[in-house]
Amino acid sequence: MKDSKYSAYLKEVERFIPKDRIYTDELRRLAWGTDAGFYRLIPQIVIRSKNEEEVARLLTLADRYALPVTFRAAGTSLSGQSISDSILIVAGKNWEHYTLSDDHSQITLQPGIIGARVNEILKPYGRKFAPDPASVKSAMVGGIVMNNASGMNCGTHANSDKELISAKIVLADGTRLDTGDAASRQAFEQSHAPFLKHIAELRDDIRADQALSDRIRKKYAIKNVTGLNLLPFVVYDDPFDIIAHLMVGSEGTLAFLSEVTMKTEHDYPCSASAMLYFNDIKEACHTVVAMKQGPVFSAEMLDKKSLASVGDTTGEGLTAVLTETKADTPEELQAHIEAIKKILAPFQTATPIHFTDKPEEYSRYWAIRSGIFPSVGGTRQLGTTVLIEDVAFPIDDLPEATSDLQALLERNGYSDACIYGHALEGNYHFIISQSFDSPEQVARYEKLMDEVKTLVVDKYDGSLKAEHGTGRNMAPFVRYEWGDKAFAFMKAVKELFDPKGLLNPGVIFNDDPRCHLKHFKPMPLTNPHVDRCIECGFCEVNCLTCGFSLSSRQRIVIRREISRLSRLATPESLALMHTLLKQYKYLGNATCAGDGLCSMSCPMGISVGDLTHDLRQENLPAGSLGYKTGDWVARHFAGTKSSIRPVLYLAYTAHTLLGDKAMSAVGRSLHRLGFPLWTPAMPKPYYPHAIPQHEEALKVVYFPSCINQTMGPAKNSPDPTPLIDKTVALLQKAGYEVIFPKNMKNLCCGTIWESKGMMDIADRKSAELEDALYEASQQGRYPVLCDQSPCLHRMREVMTQVKLYEPVEFIYTFLRDKLQFHPIDDPVAVHITCSMRKMNLGQMLVDLASLCSRHVVVPEEVGCCGFAGDRGFTHPEVNAYALRKLRPQLEKAGVKTGYSNSRTCEIGLATNSGVPYLSIVYLVDQCTTPKPKA
Repeated sequence: MKDSKYSAYLKEVERFIPKDRIYTDELRRLAWGTDAGFYRLIPQIVIRSKNEEEVARLLTLADRYALPVTFRAAGTSLSGQSISDSILIVAGKNWEHYTLSDDHSQITLQPGIIGARVNEILKPYGRKFAPDPASVKSAMVGGIVMNNASGMNCGTHANSDKELISAKIVLADGTRLDTGDAASRQAFEQSHAPFLKHIAELRDDIRADQALSDRIRKKYAIKNVTGLNLLPFVVYDDPFDIIAHLMVGSEGTLAFLSEVTMKTEHDYPCSASAMLYFNDIKEACHTVVAMKQGPVFSAEMLDKKSLASVGDTTGEGLTAVLTETKADTPEELQAHIEAIKKILAPFQTATPIHFTDKPEEYSRYWAIRSGIFPSVGGTRQLGTTVLIEDVAFPIDDLPEATSDLQALLERNGYSDACIYGHALEGNYHFIISQSFDSPEQVARYEKLMDEVKTLVVDKYDGSLKAEHGTGRNMAPFVRYEWGDKAFAFMKAVKELFDPKGLLNPGVIFNDDPRCHLKHFKPMPLTNPHVDRCIECGFCEVNCLTCGFSLSSRQRIVIRREISRLSRLATPESLALMHTLLKQYKYLGNATCAGDGLCSMSCPMGISVGDLTHDLRQENLPAGSLGYKTGDWVARHFAGTKSSIRPVLYLAYTAHTLLGDKAMSAVGRSLHRLGFPLWTPAMPKPYYPHAIPQHEEALKVVYFPSCINQTMGPAKNSPDPTPLIDKTVALLQKAGYEVIFPKNMKNLCCGTIWESKGMMDIADRKSAELEDALYEASQQGRYPVLCDQSPCLHRMREVMTQVKLYEPVEFIYTFLRDKLQFHPIDDPVAVHITCSMRKMNLGQMLVDLASLCSRHVVVPEEVGCCGFAGDRGFTHPEVNAYALRKLRPQLEKAGVKTGYSNSRTCEIGLATNSGVPYLSIVYLVDQCTTPKPKA
């Protein structure tokens, strides 16, 4: 702790917030000390808040002790807005509630709901969430609104400021106000009459200055988030409306946003895009200026270096403008296309103009656009930081301004920098790779920013910050861009809302002219699997332990710091390193599922699961007891599986005698003593037996996973048939002869050892299995089916000689036309496993289930189940956290049975949902009969 004030504050906080939501340990303070920007501050206390009442009490205490506070949602901010060296209040995972108006024209949102999730909610009603930052799949509403974040389509006409209706806020002294509630407004009028009077006076003073009012309107005619938002003073009369809109872009410097009500926007069903190529960037810019007057929804500029970074081979040295138009009908869409072509006619394109309304075609264009940032970030010199700045120019100045910006970057030695962005709004991003490890490098960056300031402000009167927020890196230049008079009004607003200057100090307002050149985030090398990470946080939406222990991004942050401390090798650094290593064992290693699902939302496909496997391998070197045990099990695998069956039988017998409740209590007691957790979802043993075979023309090699060779159905399973028998019966029903590989009881895909970090043993077992499957399939002639999706995923990664299928894929591809489906009316749930997601088979599972039931439920916001092989037995708390949103959805839908294709996942799903989960094979077998032969 910095001083006794923090200790006193903490003591009072612990009276109303559980200790498991208060972090003061070295590891988690460090983990929360970074966001997507290039600065780092280490908070003294991190608090995961749960509701508005808690935040009000936290702010009241902070006000009493005069301790600074910073708020954070997803931490995807790029300018250092969500970091603190004091108190950090997180409003993310516990702040995800929403309400939708009856006509769907308005939606009320808490700050922790992800922007893309809002669009999922609105899509069935033909509506969407207008603000569209590139980080919308990871950024949360609180950050989107408070940064006034925007993207390709919302421009200035549909950003948060234009869409906001009302806001619920908590002021610095703990006072709460809902600007959309009459009773709250009335109470505030009585308790804060001088506050409202001051807002009205500021409004009147600004309006009385015609030149200033005109300047404000002009500045916000283009994208601009530099400084506090002054536009409400010239747009709204009601002080409460002004207060609500002052929140937009305030970056947590005025109040805490606990809820916001926004207008929703019409979502056009028809869309078309064209990638327009130009030989000259100025010609491209002139074309964009002309298109501004047409039915163009977005026009994204990609300079030649941007195109080169993503491997666009259309033409070397070209500039592209990715253009999009939308409409309600195909006819209207075609009319828009023709109108745009007419605008384009006077301009010279390097390739013929081609618009496409086919999603499979235009999605490739937008993949190029979205791939620029990760491509540049992934190819940077390792150890450097990727910086993205965003500026905006008046649209008419775009051609000259673009040329000037290119020259400025070249002149300062940033020859690899690329310029791209929302040209239709005059808004550009430029990406540079920057090292801050020497005074010379810092001076180089300082010179660049000074010249950018001069170009944008002095020459073009543009915006130094268009959509990423002011943050720390532009705080020194707010007064420079706006002038003394406007800046004085901003300061007056800040002092009114936060008289002690406790809310997010150093952001937007900073008296240090060099504040943007301090507290740089270190980016040391730590592991080749994650060294390319830019810490953007996009991975966290798919990380099941985000909000529980550490997120995937935070694991990388900690490992980088451990590496940095190790290289410093001072007594102090080594002492802290050992502390972090000790704390990482549970928070970082033991609770990581290692599923790699984080890679699916990472711009560069980085899997923290690979890092975790490497670390586990380091902890189990060859010759260690753990490694020797793993090796012995691999060499005596059949015997190991046989030894498990009696244990399962003993537990099954005890379950039968004691019943669910008593046996669950016994299981919990034993788990507290260190034993794996037993639940009523645990299966009874499966004892292999001879399965009748039939000679058929169609043949398939069936490899039952080792877990299904060992485990049968659970005691309360709706179908007592073991999965192997059920799978064989289904295959034979469809006319297939089933072939089993030789010596099957000794075979395994290797996933067990891979998850423990014993990669060489895993690869050895995989090679043994591939040899057996190659022989059984007559050198790859017949397809191979594995009944466990995670096993099949690993098999596909390491095997090349055989054609591999998991159950859903095999059934949908080979059995669908050979079976007659008889769909049931009962609702069924399906769980898409991590491995299915990575193999892009999730929709196929839903489609297959839909052939069997007329009501298929895919629970929302349920990703990886967290069982992770055996970790659901040893660390069931991770499994419970991952599935915390499952049971209420199943109960609401009336689901009695769920289906998946991973036995271990099904155990965890059943345990945490209250309904049995089985392989999808059971549902297909239940709902099909052999198709009559023609």
